[in-house]
Order: sequence, then structure tokens, then C-alpha cells
Amino acid sequence: DMNFEHKVLDGGLATQLIRQGYDNLDNDPLWSCRLLNTAPWAIKQAHLSFLEGGADIIETNTYQASIESFIEHFTISEEEAVGLIKDGARIAIEARDEFWRLNSEKCSREGRQRPLVAASIGPYGATLHDGSEYSGHYVDTMSIEDLKAWHKRRIDLLADSGIDILACETIPALREAEALVRLLSEYPHLRAWISFSCKDNQHINHGELFSDVVAKILSYDCKQVLGIGINCTDPEFIEPLLKSVQNFRDVTKFVIYPNSGETWTAEHTWTGKASLKGLDEYVDDWMDLGATYIGGCCRVYPEDTNKIRSKMNQYFKLNNKT
Repeated sequence: DMNFEHKVLDGGLATQLIRQGYDNLDNDPLWSCRLLNTAPWAIKQAHLSFLEGGADIIETNTYQASIESFIEHFTISEEEAVGLIKDGARIAIEARDEFWRLNSEKCSREGRQRPLVAASIGPYGATLHDGSEYSGHYVDTMSIEDLKAWHKRRIDLLADSGIDILACETIPALREAEALVRLLSEYPHLRAWISFSCKDNQHINHGELFSDVVAKILSYDCKQVLGIGINCTDPEFIEPLLKSVQNFRDVTKFVIYPNSGETWTAEHTWTGKASLKGLDEYVDDWMDLGATYIGGCCRVYPEDTNKIRSKMNQYFKLNNKT
């Protein structure tokens, strides 16, 4: 009976794969994308785990995928690299279709719609393997055209793969977000959300004010941008960030999927303990502030997805929202 405007996102694909036994991924320059080449079945299993946990949207394993890095790290041809990126979409779609074939009747009784597949479009910096997506400094030496050209190569491979939506995520800087919004016009059949990583309770990683960035993106009046998000961010920052953009809550969806509360450093370690609060404990406050799609990022697992779903359902019951 959950309001169809609201959806539950999956959690951290890479950290779920690490839990499934692929525990050398955290220090792998290709992160979970390596498994497209070596263990596609494990990726499918991770997607299924999140669907079984209650996700309405799962994301493809393409966050760090790029033709250049696949050629370099797998010593394969360009054609094979292209195939692997397309596999990222295919595996997620297969998992969704299989899940729905087995569970559609049960889900319909529970008011769950057929899940959607979002193509994960990470920032340029994520493919440099040096942590630069945490600062976004690379945009200072790249033009919007440079960034558009780079993103176009990957989106071209995913645009017609059968995915439902583009998840442009962990974007550290306004310039990269603008490049993506401008690029969308080349794919008129696709819709997207643009999600930023934030370094504190006011600023995105590169330093711009989150509220300024949201205003700028919405000023493009791009009908394809269905939501603006915050992901890969400390959950404690979400409430003040959302409070800073309340004047936009009626014109866009807010897509919220933070980390568990630990911080991933460029030195390749997790620091700090997981936030004492589970993400589900924030759900009511975030929904009061207009969050419509809620899930998790790194170190958020299928059981967390399940708790988020329960909390969202409960919110509607308590507020008599249909």
C-alpha cells in the first residue's frame, strides 16, 4: 500500500559482494566492476538479495566501469570492454525479471510494483582510481564539453539496454552535474536523477553549496531530470542538507541514499564506526522533509533495505497517506 511516488532503493552492491566472499574488492582499482569479468553470477545474486530485501529500484554494476580502465586492467579488446559494460545492465535486468517472474503475485498483494533497473553512472573521478571523486578537483581542468564527451561513451552503451532510469551519482561538483544534464537531451527517452556526494551538512564534495547546486540544476528545467539526490554521504548530514532545499520539494523528487555512517578514505580504508542509528531510524524525518526515494550506499545491506521499506510503509499508515 506504499504510495507509488515513493520508492525504496537498494544498498551497496560492492559491499554486498564483499560479504558474499569477494573480500579483496575494497582495494581493487576496478572495485565491483571486476566481477563483471570474473563472477557475473555473484552480481546477479547480490541484485536478487536486494530485491528480496524489498528494493523497488536496483542499480547496475557500472559505477566505476569505463572502456579505458577495462582495457587496461583486463588486457581485453575495446569490443570486449563494451560487452562487459553492457553485461552490467543485462545482469541487473535478468535479476529483476527473474525476481518478478517468481514473486509478482505476492508483490502485487503487498502493493509492490515491478522493480525498476537504474544504470549506475558514477563520476569521472571514480574511474581514476585515486579517490579524486571525493574532492572533484578534476573538474577544475576539464570543460563541460570534456565531461560530456567522457560520459557519453558509457551512457551510449547503456541507453538502449532496457534500463529504466539513469542514476547519475556520487557527483562531486556542479560542473559535472551540468555536463550530465546537458547530455540528457541526446537520450530523449531516458529519465535520470542526479545525486551529489556531500562533505558536510551544507556543501557538496567540491565545495559548492548544495542549495546553490540544486537551484542551478533545476534552472535548466530539464523534464528528464526526475530527481535530485544525495548519496555516498554521512547520514547525519542528510537532514540539514534537505532543510536547505525545502523551497524545491514540490518541483522535484529528493533521492536519498547515504552510506552507513563510516567514511571511506582515499587511503582505501573505512574509518569511524557505523552510525549508531540504522538508516531506517532516519526515514520519518527524511520523509517529512520530502524524501521520495530512499535507500543506501556503501555498507548498507539487504536487511537494511528491508527495514527502510517497513519504515516507509509505516509512515504512510501513520499519516494516512495513500
